[in-house]
Amino acid sequence: MGWFNYYGLIFMAIIMTPNIIYAVKHKSDGSGYRNKAVELLEQIGRYGCFVLMIFNIPYTYLGFHFPHAMLVYLTVNAVLVFAYCLAWVLLWNKSRIAKALLLSVIPSIVFLFSGIVIASIPLIAFAVVFSVFHIFISLKNATRKNGGQ
Repeated sequence: MGWFNYYGLIFMAIIMTPNIIYAVKHKSDGSGYRNKAVELLEQIGRYGCFVLMIFNIPYTYLGFHFPHAMLVYLTVNAVLVFAYCLAWVLLWNKSRIAKALLLSVIPSIVFLFSGIVIASIPLIAFAVVFSVFHIFISLKNATRKNGGQ
């Protein structure tokens, strides 16, 4: 794999599709969790992951470093992305903690797993930041909407 990761682009496009559709159909009322520092860190992690899933910055990653790593990368990420889309379909109009967890943990695993398999330290670092703050915000928003359910 060179500097451009076509597979990462495909995974990102698939992950983003239900998010974009949901955002268009369900306008935010602004009643979500608000903490500028937490939101900033989540966004830094998010966009860092987006960029590093698609672009391999020279000298910051080793590439696939074990036999059949590309097959493992493609298979595991395909299963995770399918599970993410399935969770969106099954939980579309639900507002529960299970939905918040699934829709925040699965992409976090995709980013972390991808970083580990291609040995990209920056992707792993951004994935950790994104995971911690995205899951935290998602749970805060879910418990606020559900009264702690």
